[in-house]
Amino acid sequence: MDNLKDHFLLDPEIIYLNHGSFGACPRPVMEVYQTWQLELERQPVEFLDRRFADRLQDSRSKLAAYLQVQPDEVVYFQNPTTAINMVALNLIRDKGSFLTGGDEILTTNHEYGAIDRTWRYICRQVGAHYVQREISLPVSDQDIFVDSFLGGVNDRTRVIFISHITSPTALTFPIAEICRRARQAGILTIVDGAHAPGQIEFNLHEIDPDIYVGACHKWLCAPKGASFLYARKDIQPLLDPLVISWGYESEKPSISQFIDYHEWQGTRDLSAFLSVPAAIEFQKEHDWVKIRRKCHAIAVTTRNRLNTITGLESICPKDWFHQMVAIRLPQNSNLEILKVRLYDEFRIEVPLFEWGDEKFMRVSYQGYNSEDDMSALLCAIESLL
Repeated sequence: MDNLKDHFLLDPEIIYLNHGSFGACPRPVMEVYQTWQLELERQPVEFLDRRFADRLQDSRSKLAAYLQVQPDEVVYFQNPTTAINMVALNLIRDKGSFLTGGDEILTTNHEYGAIDRTWRYICRQVGAHYVQREISLPVSDQDIFVDSFLGGVNDRTRVIFISHITSPTALTFPIAEICRRARQAGILTIVDGAHAPGQIEFNLHEIDPDIYVGACHKWLCAPKGASFLYARKDIQPLLDPLVISWGYESEKPSISQFIDYHEWQGTRDLSAFLSVPAAIEFQKEHDWVKIRRKCHAIAVTTRNRLNTITGLESICPKDWFHQMVAIRLPQNSNLEILKVRLYDEFRIEVPLFEWGDEKFMRVSYQGYNSEDDMSALLCAIESLL
């Protein structure tokens, strides 16, 4: 794995263990990205007026093949938060009135804070309720998890919103079974897959959510600002565009109103979207299945050894996480001081945070990391604690 470090643009003086927050783009992919940017500046009219639709269709088709869906079932967004906002606003528009007073959105207490805020805002507009089902730690059995979570469903539940891989606790939830049962009950499923593409392999058609949003700029290692939204074809008519532009009442409609509505949002740099195939190809060329397996092994060892140092227990079995792992820290830890000292004294970038009534470190391992990075973290924590 060490030779992959040369492919990334990260500061070599920093031990970077926070890929989960914003990702990191390999140099070859960044070069493709910058080539697209230069072409845009060389002839903006050619790029944005005459060629953008064909180029985006090609890029979107390659992403769709990677996700194992159809090209007209997925559209690019700059980030998952924007995509979720588009969906959420459509649930309360007059056209569908899908979500009304007294209705409930069922979720967990492990969701990403920005999206929690989105749903709370939406619910306040119509008098609906955002119900965060508590998933206590540790977790171990997936069937028990599913039964416990779906125990929060009642006759007012209209939407289930859930992460594929959680941001704070790095847990992989069994979303396929949740989507299956939700469809039987007539409940809309919306999955936050920001951390899934590139970190795990999955088939979106087999999972079968109604809506799934994911980031390409995190674990898939595309440039910043490349994400996507998948929507089942029977759900697409519900989704009016967040930004009304030329795709609405299109003068040159394509075969997909869903694509027309959401692809063009005015003048913007499309280079990150067009670079996604290069990111997919980069990981293919470097045997990313093997890379992920090695990263997971280092994450497991890191957690085991840190637990030995702290005397604390794990929050889940090792098959519940992949390249990113949340590890408990002692309750008497001063996280602010600890984070500053890790960075200033040991040059380690890693997130520390409070979640619920516990304290955690979330460690991410990507292809540019090595066992030496793990050893440096363990030595620093043992010294500081």
